[in-house]
Amino acid sequence: MPSSPSSMRSSAAAYDCVAVLGAGAWGSALALAAAGNAAKVLLWAREPEVVESIRSTRENRLFLPGVRIADTIEATGESSRIVEADAVLLVTPAQYMRTTLSAMRGFLKPGTPVVICAKGIETGTGLLLNEVLDEVLPEAEPAILSGPSFARDVARGLPTAVTIAARESVAVRLQASLGQAWFRPYVSEDVRGVALGGAAKNVYAIACGMVEGAGFGESARAATISRGFAELLRLGASLGSRSETLMGLSGLGDLVLTATSMSSRNFSLGVALGKGARLDEVSGPGRPLAEGAATAPALVARARRHGVELPIAEAVADVLAGHLQVHEAAERLLARPLKSE
Repeated sequence: MPSSPSSMRSSAAAYDCVAVLGAGAWGSALALAAAGNAAKVLLWAREPEVVESIRSTRENRLFLPGVRIADTIEATGESSRIVEADAVLLVTPAQYMRTTLSAMRGFLKPGTPVVICAKGIETGTGLLLNEVLDEVLPEAEPAILSGPSFARDVARGLPTAVTIAARESVAVRLQASLGQAWFRPYVSEDVRGVALGGAAKNVYAIACGMVEGAGFGESARAATISRGFAELLRLGASLGSRSETLMGLSGLGDLVLTATSMSSRNFSLGVALGKGARLDEVSGPGRPLAEGAATAPALVARARRHGVELPIAEAVADVLAGHLQVHEAAERLLARPLKSE
């Protein structure tokens, strides 16, 4: 069961040096949370202009304009600095996770916690991101952070709660390293469940956006959230995840946020598709694709390997692939036999 920050925080010390790999909006926001606890925070950026912006103006003007970056956060473009870290937060996109983890070989101290802070399933392999971590860096201590959170809310110090999953002693130290009055990480040991909830909710958020864009109404959106969550619970049970994890912040909580806000790239993508746009019309250079678009077919394929049926996720995958229009997907779902809930 998750533990509250207040009951666990006082018994653990923060990690001395926390490295955040990925200086987008979310990575910068997490660095700000860590800066109040860790003695040193390294924020690694791939873009030289981001490093220079933070160093010269104390602002990440490219990804998080208008938010001051604390003086205790050191921006760097040198990946070798990972060797200094006592814990690493990995905030690169899901489909680049394997490449980033591979690049960390030789720099990461054995036993260092590596916290996955992205959400998705690796295309091609169907692996959850914690499984990718286990495969590429077995010497790392696996952890994952997920939950209902928008980067700008966290960066502005607005109240936010998330789940941090790892071996309990590690999770408690990570909690102490990131916890603030306005940023509350709740401890779990269900790494797989947190990884699954964060990945799958993006797919169902796209489905809810499609409902919104097509004008099916709020009742249909509520039904999509609840029936999509039922699909997630079925798959979670098959994979050995705890139902209480999926019913918490990193599952249902994250789904509710992502499936109801135009600030969510996944929901807004679904809205555009529901209005008749094609995927290639709403993606491309300078327009980052919502992670759920890559996750949908991978989620469906993973579920089929375990004999689990996901009708809503399958419909989303077919619409994204151009095999169905949104109205046709709705007709297919509504034609399914009625049964007990």
